[in-house]
Amino acid sequence: RRQVLEASQQLSEIINSEPGAESSDPSMDTAPAAQEESASHCLWVDKFAPRRYMELLSDDYTNRCLLKWLKLWDTVVFGKKTKPSPAAHPQLSHPKEHPNKWKTKVQLTEEILEAELDQHKRPKFKVALLCGPPGLGKTTLAHVIARHAGYNAVEMNASDDRSPEAFRSRIEAATQMRSVLGSHERPNCLIIDEIDGAPAASINVLLAIIQRKDGEGEAGPGRRRREGGLLLRPIICICNDQ
Repeated sequence: RRQVLEASQQLSEIINSEPGAESSDPSMDTAPAAQEESASHCLWVDKFAPRRYMELLSDDYTNRCLLKWLKLWDTVVFGKKTKPSPAAHPQLSHPKEHPNKWKTKVQLTEEILEAELDQHKRPKFKVALLCGPPGLGKTTLAHVIARHAGYNAVEMNASDDRSPEAFRSRIEAATQMRSVLGSHERPNCLIIDEIDGAPAASINVLLAIIQRKDGEGEAGPGRRRREGGLLLRPIICICNDQ
């Protein structure tokens, strides 16, 4: 009996010492079997999934590009002004040289992402596309980056809604309605998974929402309700085959 009690106490200390433990209440030591059972039912991909930006194991260049693109929405979403990165505007010792001759891939990408915002303070590219084989961490990256940038990640699967109207309603609901979940209200960031499995009609609906201009829907109140407004929230699409 003494050996069983010592083993259960050691197991309780190990579980409580792990980062992200739900509770470190000493009263939980009296039920080590329940803790062991709950730990055994938790998948390792969920237990050890990254929660913060610094815990990501995916490509650092991809992580920074996606975060930089998402921060370009701060002006229209949060009312903040984005500051240009000093790496995107390096000082050239010889002005006569070609400006793109000695720039790295990171600098060129930052210059593309730092293009001037449109008249509605939105970035030039309204949608980011993450592509790669299954298990690469695309969905995890999208959720972590969205939370890191201050958004409420809303995920939908493009293969579930085969109807273009249902696809349109879900996109508009996620990008136009505010999130009321939790005590702190956050704007939504829509994550569309398996976009390569969506029918062509749904893709056309997505393109129409992205390319929608301010003049659309001004003919009458009925048309405005039917067409919706401008896209003012970021959308991240995920696919396996580009």
